[in-house]
Amino acid sequence: MVQYHTVHYVPASHPLILPQNLTPAGIPEDELILSSTVVTGAALEVLQNIPAGLAQVVVTSPPYWSLRDYDIPGQIGLEDDPDAYIESLVKVFAEVQRVLADDGTLWLNIGDSYTSGGRTWRAPDKKNPARAMATRPPTPPGLKSKDLVGIPWKLAFALQKAGWYLRSDIVWRKPNTTPESVKDRPTRSHEYLFLLTKSERYFYDHRAVREANDRQVRSVWDINTEGLRDVHFATFPTKLVEPCILLGSQRGDVVLDPFFGSGTVGVVAIETGRAFLGIELNPTYVEIAKRRLDTMGGRFDRRVEQIESIAV
Repeated sequence: MVQYHTVHYVPASHPLILPQNLTPAGIPEDELILSSTVVTGAALEVLQNIPAGLAQVVVTSPPYWSLRDYDIPGQIGLEDDPDAYIESLVKVFAEVQRVLADDGTLWLNIGDSYTSGGRTWRAPDKKNPARAMATRPPTPPGLKSKDLVGIPWKLAFALQKAGWYLRSDIVWRKPNTTPESVKDRPTRSHEYLFLLTKSERYFYDHRAVREANDRQVRSVWDINTEGLRDVHFATFPTKLVEPCILLGSQRGDVVLDPFFGSGTVGVVAIETGRAFLGIELNPTYVEIAKRRLDTMGGRFDRRVEQIESIAV
């Protein structure tokens, strides 16, 4: 039996009915209209308790490998080698695939890593210096010192092998990238965003997002990184999340983010008239997300918090 701290944002529309063990106590069944829910817990465990086909679109950015240590049991990203990290994510996304509607889409942002170059210490993490790992794993077998690991494509191909349709690779170019201190390679200024589906035919509203001159959206997106006030690290940019939600869903649909972080997917979901279900292991990030959602005054009738026990 595992206990989860769950926050339910109860609105007047966008019904989202969760299973009994994830619904708040004290609300009559005929009034149980839950648009949006944040669950504090491990993604894999929580997803196993979510009904199949609940979400129309999934937009997420998992913790990157060998980047941050939150000192939380069950954290993804601390695996000894990239293969183990990818295996952990494939298991999570197997549950995501079950929870996703048959015509749904997964938009997956993932960054890459370099091997240690023979060092055991780790350079500071510019995105979140307070959580940078003091050391990083030694160079894994099959890789050389200072190799670019190639995690995004390794993960994309692993998901493809697991049954996902790999439909598109989108390059997220960051115009405001801070120069790196390295002197033997270019500064990294991009990440990947993969579009994956569970079916050959799926919902994709190509008219929802257009480029200049009414041109269909291309596969290179120029989007600046974003920060939050009082939060000293970069967050999932709203302008990266918004086109994914608009292209992959309609108003009133449910958006899932199994690695909710500071809540950007939830904020954009509400702003675009969707419901959301966010899952986040780190209680500190959940508090940040709650503060962001609480500032969206008038969007919710009330907020219900409780501790729930779930058999796993």
